[in-house]
Amino acid sequence: MPEIRAFIFDMDGVIVDSNPLHRESWTEYNRRHGLATTEEMHQRMYGKRNDVIVRDFFGANLTDAEVFAHGAAKEKLYREMLGPRLAETLVPGLRDFLERHPDMPKAIATNAEPPNVELVLREAGLARFFRFTVDGHQVANPKPHPDVYLRAAELLGVPPANCVVFEDSHGGVAAGLAAGMRVVGITTTFAELPGVSLLASDFNDPRLDTWLATRIAG
Repeated sequence: MPEIRAFIFDMDGVIVDSNPLHRESWTEYNRRHGLATTEEMHQRMYGKRNDVIVRDFFGANLTDAEVFAHGAAKEKLYREMLGPRLAETLVPGLRDFLERHPDMPKAIATNAEPPNVELVLREAGLARFFRFTVDGHQVANPKPHPDVYLRAAELLGVPPANCVVFEDSHGGVAAGLAAGMRVVGITTTFAELPGVSLLASDFNDPRLDTWLATRIAG
């Protein structure tokens, strides 16, 4: 197998265990608009770009302006909820893991909204670890298409086969695999992620460093 020469991280569920908070904020936002949120709706939300979620929840016939307004208002509510809880929401072991691999090129590739990414990186002091951030608005197709991962690899200057992706959702795993990358599944959201090379509970999981030890470029 090609040696690993770059790490690419999803945001929600990988850097921050934010999906419970996205569930909470979507439930509250939908309630304010007279919409009851079911568990099935929550499951459909994971790993999706906001415009896709809004049209799913509120109807496919919304104008682009209406979609944007709903998405922006919901994400503002999410950030208000996240701010006071950010430190406790970081996925366990993340910072130590990043510090153990200072020379490994790293990027973020996510469907998360840019202001959410900026908040986490700024307030958690993580921006220094990542050379690039690619979001679903910077490419033609969001996850589960491979575009964000291919763009991140291009910016890092590393062939996709030499990249490992850290993902928590089925759509994200599909995107990483379609990009020709190996995928490590972080089980914050789903206990099983078919297709991944390794499942790890978080970045403290000893299986992660064991798996990487023989695959990282020397």
